[in-house]
Amino acid sequence: MAATKIGHTLAKVLGIKLNYRNPQGIDDTTRGESVYSVSSADSFVEREPTSWEWIQSIIPNGRGIARWGYSLFPFTHWIGRYNAQWLYGDLVAGITVGAVVVPQSMAYAKLAELPVQFGLYSSFMGVLIYWFFATSKDITIGPVAVMSTITGNVVDKVKDEHPELEGHVVASALAVIAGAIICFIGLARGGPIVNFISLAAISAFMTGSALNICVAQVPSLMGIGGFSNREATYKVFINILKHLGRSKLDAAMGLTALFLLYLIRYLCNFGARRTPHRAKMFFFLSTLRTAFVILLYTLISWLVNRHHRKQKQRLFKLLGDVPRGFKNAAVPKVNRSIIKTFASELPASVIVLLIEHIAIAKSFGRVNNYTIDPSQEMVAIGVTNLLGPFLGAYPATGSFSRTAIKSKAGVRTPFAGVITAIVVLLAIYALPAVFFYIPNSSLSAVIIHAVGDLITPPNTVYQFWRINPLEVVIFFAGVIVTVFSSIENGIYTTICVSVAVLLFRVLYAKGRFVGKVKVRSVVGDHVINDEGKFHDQTLDSRDPDKSARNIFLPFEHDDGSNPQIQPEAPYPGIFIYRFSEGYNYPNANHYLDYMVATIFKQTRRTNPNSYPRLGDRPWNDPGPRRGRIEEYSDKPTLKAIILDFSSVNNVDITSVQHLIDVRNQLDRYAAPDKVDWHLACINNRWTKRALASAGFGFPTPAGEGNVTERWKPVFSVAELGGKDSAAAAAEYRQNERELKRQHTKDLESRSPSKGEDTVTKHESGSSDTSEFAQQIVESKAYGSGGLTSRVAVVQGLNLPLFHVDLTSALQSAIANVERRGESEPKGVGTKAV
Repeated sequence: MAATKIGHTLAKVLGIKLNYRNPQGIDDTTRGESVYSVSSADSFVEREPTSWEWIQSIIPNGRGIARWGYSLFPFTHWIGRYNAQWLYGDLVAGITVGAVVVPQSMAYAKLAELPVQFGLYSSFMGVLIYWFFATSKDITIGPVAVMSTITGNVVDKVKDEHPELEGHVVASALAVIAGAIICFIGLARGGPIVNFISLAAISAFMTGSALNICVAQVPSLMGIGGFSNREATYKVFINILKHLGRSKLDAAMGLTALFLLYLIRYLCNFGARRTPHRAKMFFFLSTLRTAFVILLYTLISWLVNRHHRKQKQRLFKLLGDVPRGFKNAAVPKVNRSIIKTFASELPASVIVLLIEHIAIAKSFGRVNNYTIDPSQEMVAIGVTNLLGPFLGAYPATGSFSRTAIKSKAGVRTPFAGVITAIVVLLAIYALPAVFFYIPNSSLSAVIIHAVGDLITPPNTVYQFWRINPLEVVIFFAGVIVTVFSSIENGIYTTICVSVAVLLFRVLYAKGRFVGKVKVRSVVGDHVINDEGKFHDQTLDSRDPDKSARNIFLPFEHDDGSNPQIQPEAPYPGIFIYRFSEGYNYPNANHYLDYMVATIFKQTRRTNPNSYPRLGDRPWNDPGPRRGRIEEYSDKPTLKAIILDFSSVNNVDITSVQHLIDVRNQLDRYAAPDKVDWHLACINNRWTKRALASAGFGFPTPAGEGNVTERWKPVFSVAELGGKDSAAAAAEYRQNERELKRQHTKDLESRSPSKGEDTVTKHESGSSDTSEFAQQIVESKAYGSGGLTSRVAVVQGLNLPLFHVDLTSALQSAIANVERRGESEPKGVGTKAV
């Protein structure tokens, strides 16, 4: 109480008008209206939300903090229920992915301009750490083609500018910084930020990157040298054509390996289609094709190069020496000078780590019927890249190809990553001697084969075109920029253009004037009869939910509704305006300009003599030419506006101020009358508070001295009980059982040998039973016997011009217009421009 007094005193000193919405000082629920009778309905006064409620909703309490901490380690949710069946599925999937990740990670390390062991380090740390924080059972974290290419660009750039810095030091520092940024976003639960990146942008990024990587691997595939494969894709392609005649024996090892990879996949897919009962076997054979091809060509390489270990003696380029174990394990070196070397590529690196992982996780989550937490996935990526560099890892994220293999292999839990880590660990310690003989061109074939699936097929692009042609333009813009510039610029282009399109749609959102159409529901298989004519077989009209009802359709029919159906004008001088999207400061002016222009075109001034002299008219409304009299047609005067807020969630100061300005403008236009503003379908309490603070929600004072006149309220009410409610059904069953029990008791008490006394007793029992049955029939729960069900208003009595739907808003508007006696002849409608 003392705090309230202090607040009122402070407001008085500062000149803050606490009751500016109620200049008459009348109680909120009785501002001149006829108060709804509480004898027929429960009263309800809607309470405004307070700032303290909002603060409480965003500040976590102790339980919320505990839930947040618990959510950081999702494995604790299921590890206690781990069983042998899950272990079997994880073993199969983990070993299968391990056989794929070893050759792929070494190939991707070449893309990153790093020795191949760093790809193995990244794979090991990725699959080992991720399962602790994973909300997806399918994702496999490790080196990927696109991120490896970006890392390679950074390493090349630093090598030219700072030759004293080793490439793996720079790559590890990039992983630490990018991981820290992503981990912070995840801990702050900022996962929804990735939703700003559209599917068109992701597809363009994947397609352009795949083309870039494939073309860049052709020189290594063919044994061509003498130019850089890090330039723009089109330049690399031109140089390949120039130097194609210098191809070496590497081309034989590379092209045949690439052909064999595609041949094995084709044969396995063909066999799975021909013999569906063996599809699982063919899947595993197809999955192991990469390991098989690498082992085969390693064997061939060993046979032809075992006596030619020196580099100059080799018949084609080999992978060379690979150290055993974690020889580069150390604390990552991160300082200001190193960060400066890759600062310009850092945004692109973060974006690639995010969109590739989150997009894959969401996709496989939908396929396998589970939901991922984007924020928690960011934590997983961040921690992986923060800890991985301690063993020599470079930036890693989710891999599409390995995730698809893991999913199809029947993985059951994220623990399969531990199995994959064991396979990679064995490769790091047991297979380095074998890695020496792997041909470089065969590794290039593995890369081309892996990233080829990332190219968006033409059929998908066509489906994009069917859905939204504009986004296909964004897609091709991203691909073209990637091909003719760089992957980083392609990413920035698609994201910026996508956001620009989103802002354009918000900025130029179009409102619609709607009219009333009476519709009925008909049985679907009786809409058209045997003669091809419309068959009007309606549903049971005794059910109010199936009888005729009013809907509201746009006059322009731009929603695709049947143009033969002409919506009926709501009422002369009453307009219903629907916001098509959110109503906020970017689009408020566009919305209301269109609304005001249409109202001016469809109505006339209430007072035709509002400008007695020519000089009194404003310059933008000069009136008719000299010598002519202004014609006042049969257009109605403006009486009320109904705003449909069904698509609006929040409003802001600017948008509400625009509404206030338009209200004042239209009040001057309708002077000496005032325009009623009815607002329907408001979905947010804070939106109601904002609009009520601006004076909406209750009648506008009219006349001299701002005296509020009497008005007719129309409220929407709902039954608290009723014959169809659960409570009524339970009461009915209980009463029916009681009725049967009493009836049985009466029959048992009847005895033929007692003569007249028995008859009298029976008649008395029947009377009691009939009386009880009558009580059941007249029970209030069934709404019969002349008694009505108990009802309550749906929205507050203190805001009578906020309505639950358009129908009640229109009823209220018409009722008050007719009460004022200002209605005009029907038949004159309002139709949008």
